Amino acid sequence: MSNQHKYTNELIHETSPYLLQHAHNPVNWHAWNKETLELAKKENKLLLISIGYAACHWCHVMEHESFEDSTVAAIMNEHFINVKVDREERPDVDQIYMNAVQLITGRGGWPLNAIALPDGRPFWGGTYFPKDNWIKVLTQISDLYKNDPAKVEEHAQKLTEGIQQSDLITLKTDAANFTIDELQTSVQKWLPTMDLKNGGRMGAPKFPMPNNIQFLLRYGIQKNDTMISNYVNTTLTKMAYGGINDQIGGGFARYSVDDRWHIPHFEKMLYDNAQLISLYSNAYLATKNPLYKQVVFETTKFIERELYNETGAFYSSLDADSLTEDQELEEGAFYVWTKEESQKIIKSDFELFSKYYNVNLFGKWEKDKYNLIRNASDKDFAKKNNISEEDLSQKIIQWKEILFKEREKRNRPRLDDKTLTSWNALTLKAYVNAYTAFNEEHFLKIALKNAYFISHKQIKEDGGLYRNFKNGKSNIEAYLEDYATTIDAFITLYEATFDENWLIQAKQLTDYCFDHFYDDQSKMFFFTSDKDIELISRKIEIDDNVIPSSNSIMANNLFKLGHYYENKNYSNNAKIMLNNIKENAIKYAAGASNWLSLYSNFLGDFYEIAISGNEAKEKLKEINQNYIPNKLLVGNIKESDLPLLKYKYSDKETTIYICIDGACQMPENEVKNALKQIKVQF
Repeated sequence: MSNQHKYTNELIHETSPYLLQHAHNPVNWHAWNKETLELAKKENKLLLISIGYAACHWCHVMEHESFEDSTVAAIMNEHFINVKVDREERPDVDQIYMNAVQLITGRGGWPLNAIALPDGRPFWGGTYFPKDNWIKVLTQISDLYKNDPAKVEEHAQKLTEGIQQSDLITLKTDAANFTIDELQTSVQKWLPTMDLKNGGRMGAPKFPMPNNIQFLLRYGIQKNDTMISNYVNTTLTKMAYGGINDQIGGGFARYSVDDRWHIPHFEKMLYDNAQLISLYSNAYLATKNPLYKQVVFETTKFIERELYNETGAFYSSLDADSLTEDQELEEGAFYVWTKEESQKIIKSDFELFSKYYNVNLFGKWEKDKYNLIRNASDKDFAKKNNISEEDLSQKIIQWKEILFKEREKRNRPRLDDKTLTSWNALTLKAYVNAYTAFNEEHFLKIALKNAYFISHKQIKEDGGLYRNFKNGKSNIEAYLEDYATTIDAFITLYEATFDENWLIQAKQLTDYCFDHFYDDQSKMFFFTSDKDIELISRKIEIDDNVIPSSNSIMANNLFKLGHYYENKNYSNNAKIMLNNIKENAIKYAAGASNWLSLYSNFLGDFYEIAISGNEAKEKLKEINQNYIPNKLLVGNIKESDLPLLKYKYSDKETTIYICIDGACQMPENEVKNALKQIKVQF
């Protein structure tokens, strides 16, 4: 393979598609490992750490402009040990240097570029740099290190101290007190940043933030807050109508660059789509809005077509860029249309089609290109254009089939075919949520296949997890994110199947986290295991971002497992963790929405719904047609030792128990009667 290329570097031995994309750069790239760090110390060279991911558009731009340029490479190779990092494989490394860049510049993003002393302590960093700026920066830094190393050492020491300080979590020793007034205050502080017209956060760019909307969906219903519920509906509807949602093939892009969800950076990430499936499934349960069901079915179809393989594993992402007919990489080339092109394909229906998908000024992107976007419900559109909803529905199906078939002739976006445990766990949970919402056995079949993949391929002999799977091999010590999401997914799968194997595995992984991730001082969990090679700081992740923080997921897990096993250690630890971050969560709810979901569990009643008997699964399906965020489910079709099920089984009848902290109300045989014992509102 190396004989076919002018340059080949150490990345040729890696499995990450992102690293392999750089294996034939003239830059002497190394992977992040012990040997690379020892080489930097041996040669007394600065580390140049460049971090990105396979679907990142601006990462490709910087590669093309700088890393493929032999003049730039010569400067990098002479003065630095150059390290390429896939942020998705190594989020631990990304966290450290992202923190550094944010402290230096006040912002972050990818590509992320940092320069560090040979021991890994950073002193300079930034994101994307045009070629001339990059050369200038590299020259200045290499001169500074050569002429005034003491100054560089001083900068590195101060920055490292700042990074370490930012990781400190103080154990709150005051009694935990959670109130509806505090929760309401947090939402009121959040309100000014909400875009009530277009949904999401005010302004641009717009990111789908599924855990934000999951919490607000719950809050709007439990607090009976119509404005928040309307905001949730606006967000979900506008995202579904927007160009960020692939109107032809399904699946959501990472974010939109504008404030109306129209033009995305066209990369499609597994973790976004997984969490959006969960969100739209839950929103459907709460509203029975058919649009939400359509989104779930189209998004799962996209995932199964593009990001799924026969082992039951899910791949990571599709690139933003694809090759044009001129063999040039271009962002969005696979997805957008010219007016002439779509007119030729759609033919006599084009006038109606162009109104529906806004092949007009509203839907225009740049030059002569259009990214399809809706701005009306099918009902309103049909009425306005004097067509029946049935006829419109048939036309939409035909349009999608025609355009999809035509689009398949184009060069496809590149696939990042690595499999990450945490993202697979999010997708497993998504399929379980879709199954419970729509009672489609197909969704459960996919979920179970993925669960078996994680259970058989990603769990190690010592009970721990691997982070990554590629080319038939599992590798990389997993991070707290992998454990937290897998535990959550297994609990969710148990609730949908009543197969105690998944609950047992969730508990085993939880106990492993206490053994290898737990911080006795703060009662929180480190992001990295005690088996990992130490970085300059061992971080504790608490901020809910696009993916909720690993600690907030763990705290929610401990809350549930505490109920399942009557384990006071789990329950108390969940409460301590929430109390530790409560003050920050109330101040900045948008960065703590998954914590606030846990907070909500302490308000009003939290129900343990226990179903025992031969027809437990049938009763479960009936209960699952209701949106009840303040509950957990437990059940059996035979004797069980779970505390919530002990002494409840009878082979003569199936009984539903509505319990709070193990204390149960009178049992019921009919679901409708049992549900009368539940109050969803605070």
